[in-house]
Order: sequence, then C-alpha cells, then structure tokens
Amino acid sequence: MAAFAQSAPCWVDVQLSDLEAGKRFYGGLFGWTFHAGDGMPFADAYRDGELVAALAAKQDGRMPTTWGVYFSTDDIRATVALVRKSGGQVITEPVRAGGAGILAQAADPGGAVFGLWQAGARAGFEKQNAPGSFCWTELYTRQPERVDVFYEEVFGFQGTDTELPGEAGTAEPFRIWSPAGTEPGEDTAVGGRALISDAFPAMLPSYFLSYFAVADCDRTVETATRLGGRITAPPLDIPYGRMAVLQDDQGAAFAVLQPTELLP
Repeated sequence: MAAFAQSAPCWVDVQLSDLEAGKRFYGGLFGWTFHAGDGMPFADAYRDGELVAALAAKQDGRMPTTWGVYFSTDDIRATVALVRKSGGQVITEPVRAGGAGILAQAADPGGAVFGLWQAGARAGFEKQNAPGSFCWTELYTRQPERVDVFYEEVFGFQGTDTELPGEAGTAEPFRIWSPAGTEPGEDTAVGGRALISDAFPAMLPSYFLSYFAVADCDRTVETATRLGGRITAPPLDIPYGRMAVLQDDQGAAFAVLQPTELLP
C-alpha cells in the first residue's frame, strides 16, 4: 500500500449507533462491500475490492454521529506536541491500533476535531479520487485567523485564498491548503478551510466535512433520500464539478462531488 505524504488526508471513518443500518445505507449509496473484524464493532469498507473507509459502532451513545478525517504523520508524538504548542487540544493520546498503525484525536483552537494516523501495516485509503471513494475534506470555522495559523504550524499547510459560490449567488471566502514543500494552489491542494456564516445557528460547532467522489451527483442525491438520508445542501455547480451535502439515515453529514471531468 502506498505511503501518504506528511499531513495529507489518509483515512475517514464514521461513528454510528447502528452499524448494520450504516452498512445497508452506504452499500446502497456507494456500492461498498464490508469486512468486519472478528468480534470487533467496526467494518472496513471496500469499493471494487480496495479499501476506502470504515464504519464503527459507537461505544458511547453520547458520542456524535459523524464522519471523521485523519491526517498522515511520520511522527505522531511530535505532531501531538505541536497541537498542544499551537493552541489545540489533544482528545485521545496516541494509541496503537494493533499492527495497523498509531492513532490520536485532536481539536483545533476553534473546536473542530480531526484524527492523526502514523502508518504501520495500513497506510490509509487504497482508493481515492474515484467514484465511491474519498476525494476532499474541508474545515468549517468561525475563527479563521486562529485556525489558519494552527494548521500552518501543525501541518505546514500553505494557504491560497479564493472564493466559491455561496447562497443567492454571493461569493464566499475560501482557503485552499497545500502541503509544505509544494507550490501552493489548486494543483497541489489536499483540503480547504471555509467559514461558518451567520446564517447557521450560533451553537453549531466547527467541523470537518469530507467529500466522496460520485459519477452522477443528482442520481446519488436521489438514491440517498430513497435510502432514508436527507439533503442538507441540494446539488450545486462549483468550479470543481457538481456537489451536494447530505446526511445519512442516522444523521452523519458528508458531501458528494461529481468532478468536472465526469460532467456531461
């Protein structure tokens, strides 16, 4: 399995109350198949025989029903130290996941939670940027000044400021993240940072929204609603393709993107 560049998104998983219901939803939506560990409360998800994500049963009902994204690190303890030094919070100290690798969870100064992954036998995704697999992640925050500095210090991200279409045809500021050592811009981007507008309730916390590539955005939205999901943001054309934001039938939010090259 190929190694991931330092600080690149390398994995996603979702915490669900009903694991079997989650398998039915995502199997029907993305064509995923699943392999569960012996007696373990999770299931690895595959598309065309390649690893794309995992579904996990919540061990505590108070845990949020949410998709989480993990960033690759060559030295997880050093990255955890940087999180603390840069004003973030360590939620889960580094813990070994068998021979697969070492994981930790942290939150940025605005409260958005993310994971860290130091690869062992498992580097992360075996498929991405193809239909039915992860293709993008972006942070939504109300504190861009604080979190921009945080991600620059912790991950070495270089920001490129741009704008994306917003509600009622307005343009909304957006920052693209490129890894350290690359030429900043769209060609090297691994994620981005958006703003939570005043249109959303004040109690809405900062969060990461992860995207999955699809061959047909509108059809995927129709399938999601048929399977019991909800539409948070209906299909919208953006410079990179056609996207929509959805919730699964248990409330976990995610986005789908039909990349420009797959548009008719």
